[in-house]
Amino acid sequence: MVLIFRYTKPPNEVIFIIMELIYFAAAFVFGFAVYQLKLPPLIGFLLAGFALNLAGYKSTELLNTIATLGVTLLLFSIGLKLKVNSLMKPQVWASATLHIILSSALFSGFMLLLSLFALPLFVDLSWQSALLVGFALSFSSTVFAVKVLEERGEMGSLHGKVAIGILVMQDIFAVVFLAISTGKIPNIWALVLIISLPLVRPVMGWILNRSKHGELLPLFGFFFALVAGYHAFELVGLKGDLGALIIGMMIAPHKKASELSKSLLNLKDILLVGFFLTIGLNAELTTSSLLAALLLVLVLPIKTFLYYVLTNMFNLRARTSLLTTFSLANYSEFGLIVCAVAASTGMITSEWLAVIAIAVSITFIIASPLNKRSNEIYAKIEPWLLKFESKTRLSEELPVNLNDTKIVIFGMGRIGTGAYETINATHPQLVAGIDIKPEVVDKHIKRGRNVLIADATDPDFWQRVNHSRVEMVMLTMPQHMQNIFALEQLKASGYKGQVTAIANYPDQQKELEEMGVNSTYNFYLEAGSGFAEHVKQKLFS
Repeated sequence: MVLIFRYTKPPNEVIFIIMELIYFAAAFVFGFAVYQLKLPPLIGFLLAGFALNLAGYKSTELLNTIATLGVTLLLFSIGLKLKVNSLMKPQVWASATLHIILSSALFSGFMLLLSLFALPLFVDLSWQSALLVGFALSFSSTVFAVKVLEERGEMGSLHGKVAIGILVMQDIFAVVFLAISTGKIPNIWALVLIISLPLVRPVMGWILNRSKHGELLPLFGFFFALVAGYHAFELVGLKGDLGALIIGMMIAPHKKASELSKSLLNLKDILLVGFFLTIGLNAELTTSSLLAALLLVLVLPIKTFLYYVLTNMFNLRARTSLLTTFSLANYSEFGLIVCAVAASTGMITSEWLAVIAIAVSITFIIASPLNKRSNEIYAKIEPWLLKFESKTRLSEELPVNLNDTKIVIFGMGRIGTGAYETINATHPQLVAGIDIKPEVVDKHIKRGRNVLIADATDPDFWQRVNHSRVEMVMLTMPQHMQNIFALEQLKASGYKGQVTAIANYPDQQKELEEMGVNSTYNFYLEAGSGFAEHVKQKLFS
């Protein structure tokens, strides 16, 4: 006799699942529509959240959990790419500290000024409440910056590292504030946990090595980000997100950290869709909150300008400071958390949560096209910016000398390295590699390769380098848009030699060829052809 068990979901559970399906369907529709306008899909996700809110929908517990998972994995991924010594540089810690102090004073003063005109919401603010909201507005969005930098392939660039470093410093300030304001004092086990972390690190490395390359790799990331990181830190009275970040930083030096980060990328991005939806869904949309948010957005240019001035003070080039500034030109989701704590203690009304949510969303919409066109904007205002640029250069931004190089390879990852080795075997001393990441360049130099650090998408780079003797440029950077930007700058610099580039898909090959690339290489397709050719040689030699 065969027994068949049929499981029927409770009606409420079915409703909740249908709700999530509606939310993500709306996110896709809005994201797709916005993407056709050549804007980042995250703007569409935000608009979907507000549209659903206006239609009467509210965030669910499941969607909030998805959003929390996304942010936790994001911080873990940041940790995987972050070196502790990068936070010790003055352009990071000093810029972040000074900016929080100055921008908090700026926003609180602006809001107290508005209270004199008896404007709704502002009129009830005390100076303590105004300072707290100003502190919340001083942060910039980690989620937004990482998304933008990842899409542009600039996480390893100097401006990307400075921006992420400043954001991590801001997160540390926020965690300290939350610990003090909530009265949540870490217990004695917090000290035990912190002391034990260096002892656990070799164990994590051992497990990571044996997780290989399959489904165990992302599961490793899930376990250490959410269990060993988030929940372990929460249990001892520390912020869970901080735990995920620290665990990621501990794994960062491991040789498989980059592969681990890539294995989590798509899942993390899907979970973050839930985060962007919750911003719009959780906002209490009223005329007063919308007016207050618009007034706060008016002060954003001053906050943004402060970033530029402060980073420029510490000898960053004008372009580096500008691109760092654009990545931070918004308000932060962390401000919502700070205001939520303040609202729970009665320091501000709950309406301020809606104000911050709306302001964050508007600044995301403003900052997205700003970042997309950052190189174009820099090219237009470069003469003016250079007047205020420091004459001192950081080691990462020194001029590039190609000498008698005939072939230049941009992007020294696996494909670029393979190309370098093949060419160097028959034409030594004639090939040079260029990469944006200092650690990658150091690794190649130690192995005797002629590799220099530079940003191929930087217009200034093409002004500082003499490529008159270069006969071929090979674009092997992992992100398609990086190769497009580099090609645009290469053409603008008057280069007349041959150009070849890699691509992931046929439509990318077509775009590159239409821009004048002499030959393209689809490494997904060509990998199979190369393998077959290798087998033929073995069989018939």
